[in-house]
Amino acid sequence: MEDCLFCKIIDKKIPADIVYEDDQVVAFKDINPAAPIHLLLVPRSHVPGTNDATEANQAELGHLFVAAAKIAKEQGFAAQGYRCIVNCNQDAGQVVFHLHMHLVAGRKMGWNPA
Repeated sequence: MEDCLFCKIIDKKIPADIVYEDDQVVAFKDINPAAPIHLLLVPRSHVPGTNDATEANQAELGHLFVAAAKIAKEQGFAAQGYRCIVNCNQDAGQVVFHLHMHLVAGRKMGWNPA
């Protein structure tokens, strides 16, 4: 998508602090972190939001969780715990309309996650 911030990061047209990438996902540090560790995991395919996901996206979107677990283990916070968050549309807090997962860790999480 031409105007999508995350597509531009994936295509390396905009710099980001990328911590992980493979053929399906790119993970980078959030520029406005809500926790000591706050990463965004973005599928390479442009899917605007959860409501737009289809069976064609199933493997790639499921891979976000596999990548999250791999990153948590590699960066050493898997055992302490972390939270995976996917927001859908404005009322849920989605700001960039390219489906993505927030991976937050580094402190004890309470409920309400916001």
